[in-house]
Amino acid sequence: MIYPLDYGYLEGTLAADRGGIDVWLGSSGSHAISGVIVTVDLHKRDTEIKLFLGCAEDENQTILAFHNTSAMQAILVSRPPQ
Repeated sequence: MIYPLDYGYLEGTLAADRGGIDVWLGSSGSHAISGVIVTVDLHKRDTEIKLFLGCAEDENQTILAFHNTSAMQAILVSRPPQ
């Protein structure tokens, strides 16, 4: 799978799926939280929250589109630039 932006997890954290908290890293170079996305995977019967760090609005929309597939649905909560 090819991800549209840098994607990984925060070391030393624990999410509901027992892995690290997922993070999308935008191009701004900032590590400020710029939004969160809530995903629901209908096949896995799983929900997750993923953090956006330093993402611009166009990057937010790219990530949202990436997660809104036939098997997965997502909603985005953006944080206005500070």
